[in-house]
Amino acid sequence: MELLDKLNWRYATKAMTGEKVAQEKIDRILEAVSLAPTSSGLQPFEVFVVTNQEVKDKIKPIAWNQSVVSDCSHLLVFAAWDTYTAERINKVFDHTNDVRGFTNEGWENYRQMLLGSYPQKDAEVNFQHAARQAYIAFAEAITAAAFEGVDSTPMEGFDPAALDEILGLKEKGLRSCVILPLGVRDAEKDWLVNLPKVRKSKKDLITVVA
Repeated sequence: MELLDKLNWRYATKAMTGEKVAQEKIDRILEAVSLAPTSSGLQPFEVFVVTNQEVKDKIKPIAWNQSVVSDCSHLLVFAAWDTYTAERINKVFDHTNDVRGFTNEGWENYRQMLLGSYPQKDAEVNFQHAARQAYIAFAEAITAAAFEGVDSTPMEGFDPAALDEILGLKEKGLRSCVILPLGVRDAEKDWLVNLPKVRKSKKDLITVVA
């Protein structure tokens, strides 16, 4: 029930105070991001944690001038791989072998299957797949933030190409796909703060196939 209470507490915060969130809370949110499941365990994305005020102010105009971008404590930018490459896939598999301390025939066969599939696909197809993995971690961040009592604002409302340029993502083989301001709600300025949470009825949302 505690988690559901926290999820009922959270909402897409429309105004933040600029107050800094305790670093230990941010660290736990980022740990939740790291623990998120992804396809084949590849984690085909990176997360940029923006705290520099000048950079946040530069991002705000290319994010529909939403105040939470500049008034948040930490701005998380989820950036997916621009494509899958043999080098990226091998790095993940080699790291897994190092951590586990052994190699497994089935695991190595799976590596070869991925190497024979992803790198041959169109880069845009690969990016879209990688972005969906980033969204899984993004959802984990939202839930973890709620559990920590940290406000957040899930956002797709920004110019990805412009954000990529600001953060130099193209040079890193990355493309931004979604951002998450984290901070403290400004109850006096936020028009949404006291409105009831509205969701579909369970009847319209969930179908049980028994």
